[in-house]
Amino acid sequence: MVSSKSLRWWIAILAIARAILGAQEIFTLDGDVSPVHDPTMIRERDTYYVFATNKFAQKDVPIFCSRNLRSWKFCGNVFDGVPAWALARIPGARGIWAPDISFVRGEFRLYYSVSTFGSNQSVIGLITNKTLDPASPQYRWVDQGEVFASTKQDDFNAIDPNLTVTPDGEMWMSFGSFWSGIKMRKLDPQSGKLSSEDTTLCSLASRPRTSELKAEIEAPAIIRHGGYYYLFVSFDRCCRGAKSTYKIMVGRSDKIAGPYRDKDGKAMMDGGGSLVLEGNEHWRGPGGQSVVHDSKGDLLVFHAYDGATGRPFLQVSTIAWEDGWPRVGTLPPAAKEKPQ
Repeated sequence: MVSSKSLRWWIAILAIARAILGAQEIFTLDGDVSPVHDPTMIRERDTYYVFATNKFAQKDVPIFCSRNLRSWKFCGNVFDGVPAWALARIPGARGIWAPDISFVRGEFRLYYSVSTFGSNQSVIGLITNKTLDPASPQYRWVDQGEVFASTKQDDFNAIDPNLTVTPDGEMWMSFGSFWSGIKMRKLDPQSGKLSSEDTTLCSLASRPRTSELKAEIEAPAIIRHGGYYYLFVSFDRCCRGAKSTYKIMVGRSDKIAGPYRDKDGKAMMDGGGSLVLEGNEHWRGPGGQSVVHDSKGDLLVFHAYDGATGRPFLQVSTIAWEDGWPRVGTLPPAAKEKPQ
């Protein structure tokens, strides 16, 4: 029998070896972790907050809280329904999609999108808060309204927003789904809305449209690391339960506006992208990702579908950087959830 002292010694040795080898881990989560789609995460003090697309407990843009990145609980929501201004722009919209959370200029900025399936008549909005702690007297979500929209006449889709702040304080919003791919616009740092000085619509990534391929690319997330900007995207199809084919891809550029290329040098505008994570027999369609800079290390936050039930679950992985490229953990063997 192994003594408790010997066991602790071996655990310590394994932890050191893991750190030296840069082994990464997709955490085994419990609590309120399903259904969760398109998660975005941030930390305020000692609490991590995840915001998601789907309704949870019949609430729009649900919020989930954790202090250890493993045990999660439903702790509130942002909206009680689609804002009236967005419904006027997008009749028939039933929910709010793909939130993106950041802390800039002393406030939390949550970008969100409103659309309907299969349409590029879409709009991106912005809502702000001074704190994410619902017990604080400063806790109050204030909807700032429209940031950017696309119409049926456009060749892009204004959903899946992601804010990136450059080292010199410039702010850029990437977005896009299907159509001609991933786009980006410069923002005014003060308001968080579109820049009136730079109105350039930048193209970052696309996939070909053929009888087999339907230009299936969406969910951009850009992070800066080691002098490069890394563009994470989801290829293929979401939202089909156990039949989902999402996978997470990446390219990099030394400029935020690109060009982004994969490990083999192929341009992401030409369908390039290096694989970060794909599904297995237990988990299908990992994607809808966001990337988090944290004092404990960079994290990849995404959803994946249980291969047996088709339910979407929150997933969180550490990230290692090897030869200038990200590597994440292995999907865990089984799902755990607390009934709603």
